[in-house]
Amino acid sequence: MKRIGVFTSGGDAPGMNAAIRAVVRQAYALGIEVIGIRRGYAGMIQGEMVPLGVRDVANILQRGGTVLLTARSQEFLTEEGRAKAYAKLQAAGIEGLVAIGGDGTFRGAIRLIEEFRLPVVGVPGTIDNDLYGTDYTIGFDTAVNTALEAIDRIRDTAASHERVFFIEVMGRHAGFIALDVGLAGGAEVIAVPEAPVDPKAIAEGLLESQRRGKTSSIVVVAEGAYPGGAAGLLAAIQEHVAVEARVTVLGHIQRGGSPTAKDRILASRLGAAAVEALAGGTSGVMVGEVAGEVELTPLKEAVERKKDIHRGLLALSRVLAL
Repeated sequence: MKRIGVFTSGGDAPGMNAAIRAVVRQAYALGIEVIGIRRGYAGMIQGEMVPLGVRDVANILQRGGTVLLTARSQEFLTEEGRAKAYAKLQAAGIEGLVAIGGDGTFRGAIRLIEEFRLPVVGVPGTIDNDLYGTDYTIGFDTAVNTALEAIDRIRDTAASHERVFFIEVMGRHAGFIALDVGLAGGAEVIAVPEAPVDPKAIAEGLLESQRRGKTSSIVVVAEGAYPGGAAGLLAAIQEHVAVEARVTVLGHIQRGGSPTAKDRILASRLGAAAVEALAGGTSGVMVGEVAGEVELTPLKEAVERKKDIHRGLLALSRVLAL
């Protein structure tokens, strides 16, 4: 393999640039050219491609977002759109791809493999940490630390005003961010999509906390844990108990910022491993890290198998909230 392409797609995640850098540097070490594809699958269809050398990826390790940009493409969902994308790849002499992204990115990669037999290796870049086959995805650790800093600040205000704050974090289908940030931030309640959410039980728990002398509380809610998110859960709770509360939605602030050391190292390791896999003739897999070791998981398995949330941690968070 003499020339490969690399692209980022879907939601951006801190550490994507570190992965791009690792792909380029590892490819250079193996004598492989790298073409950067801008704006994900949308840019692939339009032929937005630039050569990437070692100097082109200097000083991007510490930057959030993605220097290759990202976009969502409705056209790529059609057979005609994918055919255009493949034609552009062929014209550029690209023999394989490193796809950095999440569930949607990998589903698109599977189509390219099945329809055109194009070798593709995936690198898990998503703050949601919801891909099977890796303990952590690139961007998750940074997102948790960003949300934690915000919660620490909000707790000061909650204590000063003797209020309950409902803080909504990202996680439409997965509660990994909510669980980790809630546990690290000492939240009294953590609501995640993977576990039943009972507004009446939460109301009773908040009342019990008040009886024990707690004058303020933090409730962390994954956006998909309850209809309407944090605001919807508060409204449901207020049907059972009158509570002085405020809602804060952290939103896209969780996506930005310089990646943590953990995310930089993970991204560097997985980016390099993806190139090694492609160079060795491997395709249709995601590189991940499991128990400290690089593991290869079929892309279909990575997106179709449910990654179970750590229920032991969820149980621990409930004990520590007492």
